[in-house]
Amino acid sequence: MLKFQCLGSGSSGNAYLLWNEQTAILLDAGITYRELRHGLHAAGLSPDRMAAVFITHDHADHIKSVSKLAHEHGLKIYSTELVHEGIARNYCVSPKLSAASKVFIEKDRTVEIGSMHITPFAVPHDSNDCVGYRVEADGVRFCLITDIGHVTDRVKAEVAEANYLVLESNHDKEMLAQGPYPAYLKGRIAGPTGHLSNTEAGELLAGASSPGLCHVWLCHLSEENNHPELARKTVDSILRGYGIVAGADFELDVLRRKVPSDIYELLPIPRRSY
Repeated sequence: MLKFQCLGSGSSGNAYLLWNEQTAILLDAGITYRELRHGLHAAGLSPDRMAAVFITHDHADHIKSVSKLAHEHGLKIYSTELVHEGIARNYCVSPKLSAASKVFIEKDRTVEIGSMHITPFAVPHDSNDCVGYRVEADGVRFCLITDIGHVTDRVKAEVAEANYLVLESNHDKEMLAQGPYPAYLKGRIAGPTGHLSNTEAGELLAGASSPGLCHVWLCHLSEENNHPELARKTVDSILRGYGIVAGADFELDVLRRKVPSDIYELLPIPRRSY
């Protein structure tokens, strides 16, 4: 049985844990090493139990602990060549990853790690490169889509096929516009290589989700330009406008920035049509 837990989600740090009896992987390692070890221990795991670390992109809040994991536990760090180049330049990674620690992956090419099949795909963001991940194991399809400036056809296709989905819902457009950020930063966040808003996340789910979707977790919420309840209500309202009811057609939750989520068992649950 595949299990999922978020250990941190937001600009302070991101880390998502997937595991079953055979295999355990991390998607991003952007929280501190101490937080990561504590989170793994609480889940009954340890860094040495991890089979691999997959990185979405090279911003600090996604790679903070890669050096410790690689050098102290011998973990392989999987990412595209461009992401690895960005990691090598990032100030927060010290010491730098050795050649032996790096594994280069390509978009749309599936990697097999133990009992899991992991496929990276392109998402638009203003990093050196950026990918989302589809993970297939134990008869379910899990998808992580975060740090995405706009919705692409490929993103829609991944949402349409997902059973379990972690999706960015970074900001409320009005809060961002009226908030304290300087104009250039507001433009970056709202731009085509920035972050997905609550409204855009809701429209994506309403237009692309399928009856096979069981659970959605909204992730990477801004502390200054969003609120968990606002994100959920906005997405829920948009879904209802399309005749989709969160809690009935699929579960909808919001991942907290600095508090680990519950541990979720990812069962292949058939859903009724809507």
